[in-house]
Amino acid sequence: MAKKSMRVIGEYTMITAATFVVAAAVYFFLIPSGVSVGSISGLAMLLGNVIPLPISVLTFILNAALLVVGFLFIGREFGVKTVYTSLILPVFLWVFEQVFPDFVSIKQDAMMDTVCYIFVVSVGLALLFWMNASSGGLDIVAKLLNKYFHMELGKAMALPGMCVALSSVFFSDKKLVVLGILGTYLNGIVLDHFIFGLNLKKRVCIISEKEEEIRQFILHTLHSGATIYQGFGAFDNEPKTEIITIVDKNEYAQLMPYILKTDPKAFVTVYTVNEIIYRPKR
Repeated sequence: MAKKSMRVIGEYTMITAATFVVAAAVYFFLIPSGVSVGSISGLAMLLGNVIPLPISVLTFILNAALLVVGFLFIGREFGVKTVYTSLILPVFLWVFEQVFPDFVSIKQDAMMDTVCYIFVVSVGLALLFWMNASSGGLDIVAKLLNKYFHMELGKAMALPGMCVALSSVFFSDKKLVVLGILGTYLNGIVLDHFIFGLNLKKRVCIISEKEEEIRQFILHTLHSGATIYQGFGAFDNEPKTEIITIVDKNEYAQLMPYILKTDPKAFVTVYTVNEIIYRPKR
């Protein structure tokens, strides 16, 4: 029970930090730029032109409108975490509004602000999606497209985001509209880059005379799984045993030195894996 509680605390600490990054990107880069890069915050900025409410309040209202959809069609865990981020995101924005009132762009350059926003917010969003959460709003739409139409999350973010960016034509000049559209597209590309970076795993194939020692290390030290294949060498026709395991970055950093130390003559091939679909053993 204590271990589960610590895991939950760790997850929500990470979610809180990622939401803080998203809020900072919105307040310090997106809002000063005046560019409507497709996001729920960008939509709130557009509505702010016709509705006399702070961005933080509009963001809260828009997020609340999509939370029910997340619960019904994506899942309870995702819904609960998204409720949490939807509540604290406007709180962070409100804190920034109080601490840095009337904040203006540091560079006074909409393009630089947009580029900074894209890279900073993509880090936060990638962490949220990695933790099976989102910042709410259009992220929920993206998650729906990802789940039911198998779109990559970056592309799924760009599609509804383009609609928001295009709607800014009614409130912004043409330069800012074009910049918003390009920014939305680039945001999708950068987001996919960070998401794939977090999800990357290594498929390690090992042929070694120390097969039993390596297998025990994988099972009991890395606490990972492996598959054993029997084959024959083409040159000497001798039987060979191949171990195949899929590990994350930390496990890979432990496995390779162990193999080299245990059997310097081992034959090892390594492949990069972007996605794994499986049912964990209980």
